[in-house]
Formats: sequence, structure tokens, C-alpha cells
Amino acid sequence: MEDGRLIPLSYISQYCFCKRRAGLLLIERQWNENEYTAAGRLEHEKVHIQNTERRQGTVFMSDMQVTSRKLGLSGKCDMVEAHPDPCGTVFPFLGEEKYILFPIEYKHGGLRSNAEYELQLCAQALCLEEMYGCRIEKGALFYIGSHRRKEVTFTDEYRELTAKTAESLSKMLEEGRVPAAETAAKCGRCSLNDICMPGVSGSAGEYMDKVYASFKEVQE
Repeated sequence: MEDGRLIPLSYISQYCFCKRRAGLLLIERQWNENEYTAAGRLEHEKVHIQNTERRQGTVFMSDMQVTSRKLGLSGKCDMVEAHPDPCGTVFPFLGEEKYILFPIEYKHGGLRSNAEYELQLCAQALCLEEMYGCRIEKGALFYIGSHRRKEVTFTDEYRELTAKTAESLSKMLEEGRVPAAETAAKCGRCSLNDICMPGVSGSAGEYMDKVYASFKEVQE
């Protein structure tokens, strides 16, 4: 897949949270900020400073660019830890020693369970595996508000679901269709609620086309 067609891997979590939200972001390039997205953005700005350091044998690499042409995804890992391990892999940028990579995704708020975040983390691991020919068994979500980690194991089920989600995103982009809204309690927390118009099927663009068509009929 050409670089220009690669989808931001963060859209994996967007799609799992709400297919319509993912469509509005991916196809219509819609965006709006609320208190939740603003808090998350500010916390991530503190994290996204590219840097590499070594502490007690472990290498910490922040803001690491990753890509998977197989999945059609591209993005950044907030943090990747490289732990020395004789059963690991040699990475050219880390010298001759063998390491096991451990990706970490930073999230706003306190420790909680979010399947969409775990799939996003799994996507990062799959990107790293494809880029460096390694195997990554685990990673972690770090919740900034509580300063706690939740370890995630990349099972076969997670890997398959992540790949299917990436495929669904690619298909959505190719077809250029925004899924219809499915109203739920989470809609109230969504920053795109006003743009989404949950009571209206189709995309905002389609809705405006219908309004324009009706206006033309009246004028004629």
C-alpha cells in the first residue's frame, strides 16, 4: 500500500469505539474537541518527545514511528521498551545484543478496561513485528491519571481482530461511505456528537446533499 493511503493506527480504537466516528474522521475529515479529547491531547503532548535512553540495560524509545504495509497502518508508539533477552532479536539500531520489544500506549484518566485501546496497542505490536521480523508477546497501557499500567497479552484472537479491523477501515476508505449512527450512551461523551447527528442516517455530507436537493426542488 502506498504511504499516502496508510491509515493512522489510532483509528483502530476509533473504529472499535464507534464505526461512524471512525468514518467521520477518516472520510469526511471531521474533528471537534471537548473536555475529554482536550485533556487527552494535553497529556499526550507531554509524552510525544522523541528520545532514546538506557537505564539498567533496558532501552526506552519514545515517540517511535511504526508502519505496516500488510495492515495498511502507520503511526507512532508513545513508548517502546527494549528488554535484553538471549531469546530476543537483534535490532540494528540497538547494537549486537538481543532484545524483546514491549510497546506502551499512554491513555488519559485512571486505570480501566477498554478493548479498543488494547487493539490499538496490538496494532502497534504488529507494526513492529513486520518492520523488524521479531515476535512481541506483550505490551501495556499506561493510564496517566492513576500512574498505573495494565499489561496486555497479544493473543491470536487479538491479532486476528486487529487485522480484521484494519481491513474494515481500508474497505471503508475505499468505498468512501460513512456508517449510519447507532445511538448509545457513549454518544454523550463523543466530541463529534453535534457533527454526527445520531438521529440522521448516513453521513453529514449525504444529509446536506439531500437538504440542497430539496431546496432546489422548492426553487424550481
